[in-house]
Amino acid sequence: MTDLSFLRLTDMQRPLLAGFYREQRSAMRASGEGQLWVARRNGKIVAGLKLTSIAHGHWLTGLLVAHEARLFGIGSGLIGHVLKAEIAPVWLFCEPGLARFYERLGFLEAEQLPEQLRSRLERYQRSKNLLAMGKLAHLEPIPRRS
Repeated sequence: MTDLSFLRLTDMQRPLLAGFYREQRSAMRASGEGQLWVARRNGKIVAGLKLTSIAHGHWLTGLLVAHEARLFGIGSGLIGHVLKAEIAPVWLFCEPGLARFYERLGFLEAEQLPEQLRSRLERYQRSKNLLAMGKLAHLEPIPRRS
């Protein structure tokens, strides 16, 4: 039986997520302000993300699931757990190939972004192909019509 739990880290526990990112050979960082969340399986961190307050909502960054833990719904579960109590909009940037993953979680391509995120996306898009997505976290996804 697999023991999976989701946990918000305290500021003192911030190095735990930083260590996970390093262990996964990721350039993601657990620095700065924001809530840090992890998924633990049998006591070991297998996924993490960061949720930062911005404008009138939140910006989700740094989602990473350990390679050996992928395809088990851990990333979806972590996002669902983190956002279940949120009633403010949540935005994220992702590679276009990940859009369907986020759509299944209720995110849609963002037509408008807060200025802070819009300018940041423009900078990031100079070197990366990124898509902005957003959702009202407390709403269930609306099925698309074929």
